Amino acid sequence: MSLESVKAHFQKWNRENDIMEFDSSSATVEEAAATIGVEPERIAKTLSFRGSDDLAVLVVAAGDAKIDNKKFRHFFGMKARMLSPEEVLEQTGHAIGGVCPFGLAHDLDVYLDVSLKRFHTVFPACGSRHSAIELNLDDLSTFSSAKDWIDVCKGWQNEEGESS
Repeated sequence: MSLESVKAHFQKWNRENDIMEFDSSSATVEEAAATIGVEPERIAKTLSFRGSDDLAVLVVAAGDAKIDNKKFRHFFGMKARMLSPEEVLEQTGHAIGGVCPFGLAHDLDVYLDVSLKRFHTVFPACGSRHSAIELNLDDLSTFSSAKDWIDVCKGWQNEEGESS
């Protein structure tokens, strides 16, 4: 059902046929990168956090980025608390391994992390453990209805703060 909700979401832009479906797993950053044949950092992973109300907050970040708790708290005004797999499924409509900011079960706030801005295109999942789509950053922002670009990650820059 989840992949179907994402396909329906992309029909608005006539892009449902751009969704790639695989025989092998794309559930983790490493598996997705190997399956697609790209660098792991170009996988756009969607992270689900407990929001200030009953709805989750989604952060889409580069595959090599990790949440920086201090930056997260500064931006959102709360501690970064990831949802359980059951909560992720209930909030997004997608199971872990296929979580994406498209075709969501609820109207959730989506933010894009600046770690993605190093790339012309990235590969987010499409609601299943065997799917992805290649999107440029403008399309990712549009199709996800992202509220804003934010800086809440670490681990993707070198010591001088330059992207790796």
